Amino acid sequence: MTTSNTGTDDVDPAVREELARLRESIDNIDAAVVHMLAERFKCTQQVGHLKARHRMPPADPVREARQIARLRTLAESARLDPAFAEKFLNFIVAEVIRHHERIADEAVNGSAPTAG
Repeated sequence: MTTSNTGTDDVDPAVREELARLRESIDNIDAAVVHMLAERFKCTQQVGHLKARHRMPPADPVREARQIARLRTLAESARLDPAFAEKFLNFIVAEVIRHHERIADEAVNGSAPTAG
């Protein structure tokens, strides 16, 4: 089988069609993930403002540990690698904490919150 620049010219059209269908589903899922993350961050921003107003620490290690355990269980039941799910949540939590720290700093310094 020879290949062209695109690598798909010699592939059965039914295979190309199936690949396109699967990729369209992946694109739709990616869009949903982005929108879900945006909604999650809207909520966590509100949490950050609430914590800042009440001088609560930006991080909550007890809750974070519970969330990791919960997410690992969800991942296992969904047949997703729990280690991957934990890494993903840790990445999100680190970003949330960074936002909460910024919100707390702005509350202390009296500056207006910025997007991000």
